[in-house]
Amino acid sequence: MRVLFIYPQFPKTFWSYEKILELVNRKVLLPPLGLVTVAALLPQQWEMKLVDRNVRDLTEAEWQWAELVVISGMIVQKDDMQQQISEAKRRGLTVAVGGPFASSTPEAPELDLADFKVLDEGEITLPMFVEAIQNGETSGRFSAEGDKPDVTETPVPRFDLLTLDAYDSMSVQFSRGCPFNCEFCDIIVLYGRKPRTKNPEQLIAELQSLYDLGWRRSIFLVDDNFIGNKRNAKLLLQEIRQWQEAKGYPFSFATEASVNLADDEEMMRMMHDARFESVFLGIETPDESSLATAGKVQNTRNPLDEAVDRITANGIRVMAGFIIGFDGEKGGAGERIVDFVTRTGIPAAMMGMLQALPKTALWDRLEKEGRLIQDQDAAKGVNQTNLLNFKPTRPIRDIANEYVDAFCALYEPNAYMDRVYSYYLKMGAPRWKAAAKLPSWIDIRALAIVIWRQGLKRNTRSRFWHHMLGIARHNPAMLEQFLVVLAHNEHFLEYRTIVQNEIREQLDSLPPEENTSQKELQAV
Repeated sequence: MRVLFIYPQFPKTFWSYEKILELVNRKVLLPPLGLVTVAALLPQQWEMKLVDRNVRDLTEAEWQWAELVVISGMIVQKDDMQQQISEAKRRGLTVAVGGPFASSTPEAPELDLADFKVLDEGEITLPMFVEAIQNGETSGRFSAEGDKPDVTETPVPRFDLLTLDAYDSMSVQFSRGCPFNCEFCDIIVLYGRKPRTKNPEQLIAELQSLYDLGWRRSIFLVDDNFIGNKRNAKLLLQEIRQWQEAKGYPFSFATEASVNLADDEEMMRMMHDARFESVFLGIETPDESSLATAGKVQNTRNPLDEAVDRITANGIRVMAGFIIGFDGEKGGAGERIVDFVTRTGIPAAMMGMLQALPKTALWDRLEKEGRLIQDQDAAKGVNQTNLLNFKPTRPIRDIANEYVDAFCALYEPNAYMDRVYSYYLKMGAPRWKAAAKLPSWIDIRALAIVIWRQGLKRNTRSRFWHHMLGIARHNPAMLEQFLVVLAHNEHFLEYRTIVQNEIREQLDSLPPEENTSQKELQAV
């Protein structure tokens, strides 16, 4: 069997980072880990090719070579997913689809033309699919029926199928699932509330595979909550630190975790010593009432700004996600988020309006209350330029305008530069010591462009030199990372305009009744 894996295009998002990637001559931030894991689970005597459409388009030769097309993606990728399914069927090819979009909305019209729907986690459903193919079946739908696989049996992903030079960071996965019960989150729907982890030796084997392929840059552990199983996470961190020490710390790591990371000094120390340089926290909002409404009680137990400061002091850069539009939210939520981010100094603060995702507790509640604006198959997924897909408790227009104002304030160039400077003044210096290496020509060129744009051309020039000299004097070990994070605003500057234009376009197309709040409708 000749299998052609296709990863659909993403629209521009907060995480696209096109302008930053251009500086370092790369195409995409992260690779399709799901597809290379699927490739490792399929019969290895099958021939395989992978095309990430975020890197390049397919060639005619690749279409003609293929016998089976396998497509996976998230809800936000569904438009291109539909186009690639249609193109494959136009050519008479068998198509199998899977991944988060197919698993959450298998009846979505974008998937109608697919011959096979391989849902849920592939360790369970891919063997069913392979058996069907080998038996000559031409269509089928395979579900795990609520079962969750033992991920200690998951093989090393087929990283060799990727065009490694196209990616800025590489992806690996240690755990699936999260112990918390946030109302809006679909992770617990897809992967359950009991975190399942690989063995440390499995993850080390994946790192070794990437190392043998020549990878020497950042690695993102895509776990939705890396510390969901703290015991196993600490066992892994011990092994990573030893492996890193033996190799001269060739990789830096990033991951996602819950805010209670700040309560575990040992965990933070172990992450730092293994060279975890950043962590993404789902802070969501500084409003405790909204956190309680969303079921995110773990964020209400201790002051959030203190949690951010503790993680920062341990030398781990905090990235954070924020949401506007919770039920009962009072006006000024956007300003309160800006105040929180400015106070803590968090450089990368992702913001979005609340989206009800299919099969979540939030979706079910809103459906019962008759407040959904779109049906399940029309869900767009989480993108930072989507309006709320339900009737909120205050007017959508108010929420959207607050969001646009807040996002633009966060990434105004001077405000961003001041925030990053204040953050790196209190950032803990690294205890690990990587092997020395000379900067590449690409890195030198990227630095020169950032200096030209931010230090000479724009009105940020005086701040740029003041802040750079300040970090060089007070926290010199973090100067390189400081400059890299300053460069990130090259993307956010462009994305501010995208956010403004796309949201205003959607607001202009809203019917009058959808600018009314739920409370106002009830009053009528």
